[in-house]
Amino acid sequence: MQETMNELKIGDLTIRKPIIQGGMGIGISLSRLAAAVANEGGAGIISAVCIGMTEPDYKTNLKEANKRALRKEIRKARALTNGVIGVNIMMAVSDYDDLFRIALEEKVDLIIIGAGLPLRRPAGIDEEMFKNRKTKIIPKISSARAANVIMKFWSEKHGTLPDAFVLEGPLAGGHLGFKPDEIDREDKTLETLVPETKAVIRSFEVKYKKSIPLIAGGGIYTGDDIYHITQLGADGVKMGTRFVTTYECDAALAFKQTYLDSKQEDIQIIESPVGLPGRVIANQFVREINSGMQKPVRCAWQCLKGCKFKSVKFCIADALFSAARGDFDNGFSFAGSNAWKAERIMSVHETFQQLEEEYQQKCIRRAAV
Repeated sequence: MQETMNELKIGDLTIRKPIIQGGMGIGISLSRLAAAVANEGGAGIISAVCIGMTEPDYKTNLKEANKRALRKEIRKARALTNGVIGVNIMMAVSDYDDLFRIALEEKVDLIIIGAGLPLRRPAGIDEEMFKNRKTKIIPKISSARAANVIMKFWSEKHGTLPDAFVLEGPLAGGHLGFKPDEIDREDKTLETLVPETKAVIRSFEVKYKKSIPLIAGGGIYTGDDIYHITQLGADGVKMGTRFVTTYECDAALAFKQTYLDSKQEDIQIIESPVGLPGRVIANQFVREINSGMQKPVRCAWQCLKGCKFKSVKFCIADALFSAARGDFDNGFSFAGSNAWKAERIMSVHETFQQLEEEYQQKCIRRAAV
């Protein structure tokens, strides 16, 4: 039995370790973390959502700050690695088209698109540029049905298919693509969703003679988890939470410490101002918003299309950016369901070593059965 992880091939792009680091905003996964993951053979991902909040003029010029900061972080990552670098962009953000175009212009290796079904071409991207790009386009989905809708539409309207899919289950951190009453349902587990989605993808692969890898995320934390989900059909995994407690993670030390201090019961679901459930580490700020307390909301620019900023109880962008800087009086940590398992801060290199050792030990145990 093979005791090492398979490569992840997405078209002509080879990722030596089948691990895509999750794009975590705001200010959690930037160039430093992405480059460190890429140097270990995984795919390092920069989160584009409100990335301009790291710029000094974001309060007065967030849209331009976002564009400037995204170019800056991509170029910084490229200067630190020859590995695979990508960008995570949410369709829900108001400047989705601008951020997508910049990622293409900077020739990132892949773009992961979340928070919506990417059916239309982003504005400013013509058909030829879209079809002839080297950058791999990877929609993030939460069901087999979503994969089917996207592939059917792309094949009919664009004459092409996505290069891969990220299937994110209900145990992920941050905003979830599930209704609150679906999160704990047996038919919504990643173990159920992977084979269902793989079967739908397979029908298009046969028809169009194209390999479309499926990357599973949400609750993947150990090498055991990687082994388990790849045995069910996933071609690779997306991991965010595991990389927060690394030296190279771009968040403040206090942010990482919340993971180390958390207990399993601290990982909770809240209702985000954008109308989606979100998984967080509970703190005083979370308890206050759950009680209905109104927090100051000063929206200089509606960064999320669906945010009813005039009536929300708090600004999700401000809360997340405050936490990334270590200010937990005014924010909280998004986190996956297994954040409480973190025991210490380590390097990305050691994290990869642990994942590979855990994977190998699982293979050995299985072979002995």
